Amino acid sequence: MKYLCLAYGAEKDWKALTKTEQKALLRHDEVIRTRGALMAAVETTVTTVRAWDGKPIATQSAVAELLAPLAGFSVIEAADINEVIQLVAATPCARAKGYIEIRPIMFINDDEWRGRV
Repeated sequence: MKYLCLAYGAEKDWKALTKTEQKALLRHDEVIRTRGALMAAVETTVTTVRAWDGKPIATQSAVAELLAPLAGFSVIEAADINEVIQLVAATPCARAKGYIEIRPIMFINDDEWRGRV
């Protein structure tokens, strides 16, 4: 099964770590990438779009107020949620006072990923 992992964390908490701690955590990200996971960092800017009446309206704000800003995401293939929990527990956001939100993915419309099911 595939899981969407949303990483939330403040840059100030990352910068509070020593360079040695940062490098160790980034090495763990590489372990997850080696498994074939898609991982990415994101900008702090956000545009929210809605088109309830058919006309798109874009705002420069998030839908929900968060405990910490969205810092990145990954798509991880694993046997079950417990395997994903173990993998993300050592990632930068999880270790640097951030959070990882894990959501099972119901469907991916992408030939590369579809071939891995």
